[in-house]
Amino acid sequence: METFFAILFSSLLVLWILRRFLKNSSSLAGKLPPGPVPAPLVGSLFKLGDEPHRSLAVFAATYGPLMSLRLGQVTTVVVSSAAMAKKVLQRNDQSFAGRSVVDAVRVLGHEGASMVWLQPGQHWRRLRSLCNTCIFSSQRLDASQGLRRRKVEELLAHVSNSALSGKTVDIGKVAFVTILNLISNTVFSVDMVDIDSQTAQEFKDLVWAILEEAGKPNLVDCFPILRPIDPQGIRRRMRSYLQILHDVFEKEIQDREVSRSASKYRRRNDFLDALLDQKENGAELSRIELKSLFADLFVAGSDTSSDTLEWAMAELLRNPEAMARARSELGEIIGKGKQVEESDVCRLPYLQAIVKETLRLHPPAPFLIPHRAECDVEISGYTIPKHTKVIVNVWAIARDSKIWADPTCFKPERFLGSKVDYGGQHFELIPFGAGRRICPGLPLAFRMVHLLLASLLHSFCWTLPDGMGAEDLDMKEKFGITLQKSAPLVAVPLKP
Repeated sequence: METFFAILFSSLLVLWILRRFLKNSSSLAGKLPPGPVPAPLVGSLFKLGDEPHRSLAVFAATYGPLMSLRLGQVTTVVVSSAAMAKKVLQRNDQSFAGRSVVDAVRVLGHEGASMVWLQPGQHWRRLRSLCNTCIFSSQRLDASQGLRRRKVEELLAHVSNSALSGKTVDIGKVAFVTILNLISNTVFSVDMVDIDSQTAQEFKDLVWAILEEAGKPNLVDCFPILRPIDPQGIRRRMRSYLQILHDVFEKEIQDREVSRSASKYRRRNDFLDALLDQKENGAELSRIELKSLFADLFVAGSDTSSDTLEWAMAELLRNPEAMARARSELGEIIGKGKQVEESDVCRLPYLQAIVKETLRLHPPAPFLIPHRAECDVEISGYTIPKHTKVIVNVWAIARDSKIWADPTCFKPERFLGSKVDYGGQHFELIPFGAGRRICPGLPLAFRMVHLLLASLLHSFCWTLPDGMGAEDLDMKEKFGITLQKSAPLVAVPLKP
């Protein structure tokens, strides 16, 4: 009897989904941008594979820079050219400012409190304003230069010890710890982990697990009716991962509240103090809002910048001439034995070109964070219906042969003398997005990535481990919300 009802339920479910699918398909026919012919029920879902950024780039070559796909019940529009990205993110910025929330983040109230996933509105603007004012403004960043310098000095001391003992360095890990502790000092005035501890690797694995689950193809996102059963267990795992972070943040908040209640409390003037001041001013953020905001800062901030640094070092180790040119520039501008300062970066055009070329080939988030149409929008003669999920394939845009010569080759020289930048105005290079949903942490990422890369190159010569040639370096990617190196980059530092 139970088997009979299970079969009956499954059959009715399939018929209901199929009916909705056919109804939606017929109502949208002739309006949506072109795209692959969808298979019954599943659409193009199983054509994306494990590397959807590459699969969608191949589709775009056939169907054009604005195409639509049916993924289960959900219509998705994909943008794959600079010109089309400009129409979506600049000319129709307000219409596409919404977020298409993935089911993975619908845990612990995160989707309704996270600055990343919030829909546009007063609360989202308030969180952006707090972050810009208290962390990412030029004034705040200038005031915190000493903190960044101290963290870089700690990194260089660790690498120097490895050089003296002949040990290899896990570039991604040491970069991650440095940036993580920079963020934790900015927010809580404490180091989160020690660079040599097992906790450092565990925290890095935790952050990647969150990003991987959020970016993983999820049947629930394609068939919302499946949400109650979470068939792949993605939401269940995400809950456990985020809970670990929330527990860490809860302890820091509680300790600070106790300290602030003391009569002789000495202000730390960090981000937590600024946020708790909101309570005293009658504009308190809830506990879940505080912890979700911290999760945004720690997860996105630590991963994207450390990934970019790791990809940059990997590309330089594969291209020794580029590394030699970068070190020569640093030697001429900085001078032997001197420490790189943030103010030096503007005098290092080749170093800046290396970072741009790294972000072109390896954008931190290949699809950015998915947008959502807030209303019906007409673009290039097509209609994008309200609530449609919109993906901007910045990975494909940055490898467009119509824009870039030798698009798959690492050539920093292409940016020398070029005005193209990644601040959201040049749509052929938008690794951090553009418009009102551009990444708010871009000013801090700019400073940290350039400072860390310049410091590592200026202080040490770098080689691959014994017996390993540049051609042996694994450049495969792991796909999540971000793109990580599949195999961690391990290199040998040498004192020059």
